[in-house]
Amino acid sequence: MTEHDVKIYDSDKTKSLFIEEIKAVFQYKDMLGQLVKRDIVARYKRSSLGVLWTMLNPLGTMIILTVVFSRMFDMRGVYPAYIISGLIYWNFFAQSTTFSLNTTLRGSELFDRIYLPHTSFVISVILGGLINLMLSLVPMGLIFLVLKIQFHPPALLLPFAILLLAMFTLGFSLLVSTVAVFFPDVGEFFPVLLQAWLYLTPIIYPKALLQDVLNGLILKINPLYYFINVMQKLLYEGVFPTAIDWLIAIIIASAMLLIGWQVFTSKSRLFGYQ
Repeated sequence: MTEHDVKIYDSDKTKSLFIEEIKAVFQYKDMLGQLVKRDIVARYKRSSLGVLWTMLNPLGTMIILTVVFSRMFDMRGVYPAYIISGLIYWNFFAQSTTFSLNTTLRGSELFDRIYLPHTSFVISVILGGLINLMLSLVPMGLIFLVLKIQFHPPALLLPFAILLLAMFTLGFSLLVSTVAVFFPDVGEFFPVLLQAWLYLTPIIYPKALLQDVLNGLILKINPLYYFINVMQKLLYEGVFPTAIDWLIAIIIASAMLLIGWQVFTSKSRLFGYQ
């Protein structure tokens, strides 16, 4: 046997963590399902209203915002539909990112004790959030029926729009969770960031109000705007988003997912040491 036939193992030459994590998620898909079930049960087990709260929450917020702002924006009659058509998607994003951050902070020490895909906690939160989002569509449909707002054929594309938002939310959740592990103060500041982000996104008020501010710069640099814009066109306006609308949303969602996955998988092995 020559020295060329000898195989030398080098522990520094590891496989791509990016790809290995994807394989691990599929390999442990049953465990992922159990995590989703656990998150759903844990979220409602102390609530007397249970799953019904998922439907009442956006309705309650919608009623409050309607009373406060409908006259201000001169959108009486249709304002409740406008609010809820954006609010349920915002709730999905805000709740999913917050839960992902907190879950990662609490579960990061487990990675050195048992083996499981490091992204599993965040993915389970996003999947659980999607289930809640589906339930939230029920009260939105009721509001549309009460206000006699018709559903148009573009609404059939809503699942694709939700998929894009879920991709963006997963990528952003992975990214911010990674940063929070190394800089815990991010967890304290994050709710403030979300509150500011809400008011910089045209959900409570018409997007025309921001289009005149800095030549629409606030809208252009707000990634969530592009997803909310697509969804409001499909449901509230009843029109097909333009090809540019879809293209921008697809690019932002894909880029954020790739960036978040890369950052998280490259740093997750260090979580237990923080």
